[in-house]
Amino acid sequence: MEVYLDNAATTPVDPDVFEAMKPYFLSDFGNPSSTHAHGRKVRSAIEYARKQVAQLLNATPGEIFFTSGGTEADNTLICSIIDTYELKHAITSEIEHHAVLNTLENLAKSEKIKLSYVALDEKGHVDLKDLERLLSENERSLVSLMHANNEIGNITDLDEVGVICAKHKAIFHSDTVQTVGHYQHNLKNLNIHCITGAAHKFHGPKGIGFMYINKNTKINPFIHGGAQERNMRGGTENVAGIIGLAKALEIAYNEMESHQNYIQGLKDRMIAKLQEKIDGVSFNGNSADPDHSLYTVLNVCLPESADNDMLLFTLDINGISASGGSACSSGASTGSHVLAGIKADPSRGAVRFSFSKYNTAEEIDYTVEKLAEFYNKVEA
Repeated sequence: MEVYLDNAATTPVDPDVFEAMKPYFLSDFGNPSSTHAHGRKVRSAIEYARKQVAQLLNATPGEIFFTSGGTEADNTLICSIIDTYELKHAITSEIEHHAVLNTLENLAKSEKIKLSYVALDEKGHVDLKDLERLLSENERSLVSLMHANNEIGNITDLDEVGVICAKHKAIFHSDTVQTVGHYQHNLKNLNIHCITGAAHKFHGPKGIGFMYINKNTKINPFIHGGAQERNMRGGTENVAGIIGLAKALEIAYNEMESHQNYIQGLKDRMIAKLQEKIDGVSFNGNSADPDHSLYTVLNVCLPESADNDMLLFTLDINGISASGGSACSSGASTGSHVLAGIKADPSRGAVRFSFSKYNTAEEIDYTVEKLAEFYNKVEA
């Protein structure tokens, strides 16, 4: 059996998304910046897609800008906000995605900003009192805190953080890559300046994402070279990708409640069966708590005797794709910065399983069986 349980890294493209994209590879190939009929037709399709995305997020089309993905969107927003508003201080957490963390750390290293890390509790949730303290003790700041952690699934309350940021006139950016397409985002009613999304996290194509920038927040462009995206992002648009992103988001919103219920059921099944089959198993962060974690992510903490590299290899040769952390950190010799940030026991193996609408109960049972076989052999 082949089992794909690494959907936090990327998801398979929905067939309906693929069908929506096909004409823009074949017949509707015009450059949207061209003024002739071929170009105008494609330009119209892009703007319709922008309107679709905006409506689903309760934003306006003028607040949506397409990018090559979540990493570019995060880099653009962080660097451009700091540059435009001449900010000298930023606040983040030690368990952010590297698209945010490395960008801010590089800015701090070059002495463009002072960088502060908000305290986290033992489960990895943001200490809101410490956030308030950091904002009160420093000049106007950029706050960058992700909506849901890509490794342990912890969810941050954007409403609470937004209220605190508004009180201190801070600019609030959130990496929402793991939650766009999985949760409703009512941006008009949220105290937030900007968020990011990537289509391949919700069954759209890779290489396309977006940034939402509140209409009252004006920033300088990050990529120069053309007037595309209303002078905010130079470069010929990824037309098929944009169409695919909008279609994938439409499907995600139409099916959101049923998918949440189904996927949470798979996650609950895995939790119960792991606890039944493996003594001493636990779960990192709040990933096993349905009220405080992303329903698509489960970070399993295995007993001490489990060799993590050998475990992942064993899963792989049994046809099971999972992760020891985020895809962006694979190959790093230092291990997961997220697990280090929450002070997880380094002697215990950790595997991130992440689910989608295409997974089945049979796949969950098979995966738990192989995990139990591996652990029981180690114990013996």
